[in-house]
Amino acid sequence: MKPRTKRLVIVLGDQLSLKNPAIANASKTDDVILMTEVREESTHVWSHKARTAMFFSAMRHFAQTLTEAGYRIEYAAIGTHEFQSLSEAWRDAIARHTPTSIVACETGDWRVEQSLIATCNEAKLPLTIERDTHFMISRDAFAKWAGGKAVSGKPKQLRMEMFYRHMRKLSGVLMRDDDSPEGSVRNFDAQNRGSFGKSGPTDVPKPVHFEPDEITRAAFADIEKHFPDHPGTLDHFAWPVTREQALQSLASFMRDRLPSFGQYQDAMWTDEPFLHHSLLSAAMNLKLLDPREVIDAALGEYKAERADLASVEGFIRQILGWREFMRGVYWLDMPGMAAANHFGASTPLPKWYWTGETHMNCMRQSIKQTLDHGYAHHIQRLMVTGNFALIAGIIPQDVCAWYLAVYVDAIEWVELPNTAGMALYANGGRFTTKPYAASGAYIKRMSNYCGGCCYKPDAKTGSQACPMTTFYWDFLLRNEAEMSRNQRAALMMQHVSRLDDEAREAIRAQAAQNIRNIDSL
Repeated sequence: MKPRTKRLVIVLGDQLSLKNPAIANASKTDDVILMTEVREESTHVWSHKARTAMFFSAMRHFAQTLTEAGYRIEYAAIGTHEFQSLSEAWRDAIARHTPTSIVACETGDWRVEQSLIATCNEAKLPLTIERDTHFMISRDAFAKWAGGKAVSGKPKQLRMEMFYRHMRKLSGVLMRDDDSPEGSVRNFDAQNRGSFGKSGPTDVPKPVHFEPDEITRAAFADIEKHFPDHPGTLDHFAWPVTREQALQSLASFMRDRLPSFGQYQDAMWTDEPFLHHSLLSAAMNLKLLDPREVIDAALGEYKAERADLASVEGFIRQILGWREFMRGVYWLDMPGMAAANHFGASTPLPKWYWTGETHMNCMRQSIKQTLDHGYAHHIQRLMVTGNFALIAGIIPQDVCAWYLAVYVDAIEWVELPNTAGMALYANGGRFTTKPYAASGAYIKRMSNYCGGCCYKPDAKTGSQACPMTTFYWDFLLRNEAEMSRNQRAALMMQHVSRLDDEAREAIRAQAAQNIRNIDSL
């Protein structure tokens, strides 16, 4: 006799935790858990092979965990069915199991959540969307803090620093009993901008390496079969794909790299893709790690005096502050955020974003390591690939699709606000006080990339002019009226005001030439 199905429980690829409320409340006898791999989730953006591998491998390992825990699970791997989209798979499961209702956890992608709602409406089935308790503040609580549920008229400016202070008080993290911050300083951002100097990084501990097991190798084979032309390689794949591996990664970072993370979190160096960074974002975003346990681990290192407050606070700020803030803003501002283009950027994404074949060494280094590992740290994303896209006037939707495609930790709730809002200022400063625009001088200060480049970071015009520098000055000229009204941009605009007409015209001409030849830069 066919087992009765009371509820169909939808579990997505970024919900791989037994604490997922949709799973935690599921009946092992009456409910069916559905997990499905479909082409659309790797093709709606041209996903890096390592990104797809991260999802497929982690999902398959988690399905095994659910099976061993006694849940009724139906797992549909790529190539074992004809479904092109999640909605097709959901409709098929509804038809076969005839559940009385559908249950899911809040999704990480507005598009997917809308599709789930539409599918249930079409089937005339009640849908329960459980709050995602992985995050430390709910969508509604964030909206209440922000003062509204959606953007209307001129959007209110939101500031991560104010939100971070709110979360510190709410959680008690790095707070004293008298409600003052630990160390009497709210954040140590000013102390966390060190560069390596001419000698470069020395004795940087290597992150823990996970050799692909049978499940992961099978995922690799399916990816090469079904997505052979997708960008990137699987040759260097060593990411944690299970809860146990994620915990090992957490311990490795806390022990080996956290002590130097704060000082060097903004630094870059040739052929050093990982440096002192945690490499935990992918595991956290797939829910293999909980942010609370990551924060607690960092606090433990501080209390044991194995890491100083500047490093620990800087790391915690990224999780308790920025990560939670990005998620809140995403759900507050969608779907408008995805269409935003404040500066009217109109240049298509250069072809070398997909190959790394550019003469700009900073871009080549950042993109090549992205294609190799599906990873670049936050400064490479913000101040190299993102900065170039901003100042060169690349179409935001092209840039956002690229960021979502190429990083193993990319889920839209975190990728879109970081790219459209922070890197590209496409939403007009909804949560940033000024555009993150910089010239080649910044790259030179924070890395050794310029030493191996054919361009000169201090040259605005001429055959050796750094495209970063040319576009930076052209960006300020194009937006001079708006930028002049921005108090945070006052110093930059003082330099612009000193340019005579001849210098301005030369910069504009060089920038126009760069745009015409952008695929050859």
